Amino acid sequence: MSQEYLDKLDSRQNGKSEEEGTKTEVVAKAKRRQHPAEYKLRILREIDECKGKGEVGALLRKEGLYSSLVSKWREQRERGGLTGLSGHRRGPKVDANAVELVRLQRENKRLQEKLECAAECVNDLRHGN
Repeated sequence: MSQEYLDKLDSRQNGKSEEEGTKTEVVAKAKRRQHPAEYKLRILREIDECKGKGEVGALLRKEGLYSSLVSKWREQRERGGLTGLSGHRRGPKVDANAVELVRLQRENKRLQEKLECAAECVNDLRHGN
């Protein structure tokens, strides 16, 4: 996990902005936060180490996380370890058959052009051109 990511996260949680002159709490357009798998595992380890009453809540407030998010991370950890925590790709899924179809259509077009060229050559040889 990069130190730059942790520094940005700390500055966000302490109310500091990245630019010195700007100190606004409301972001113009909210962005979905994405946490690296190493960060998720670190937080889960820290939560597992919490013994006293209220320690987990304090940690979540400090990190700016919700308990429901941590629950999802726990499920992901149990399902697949680090790979389960890496997140899922958003957007339309790539169909393997569609990719193969496009490849075969291109190959078919290329071979048809080659066949036409060969047919012209044979025709030229027949007519003596």
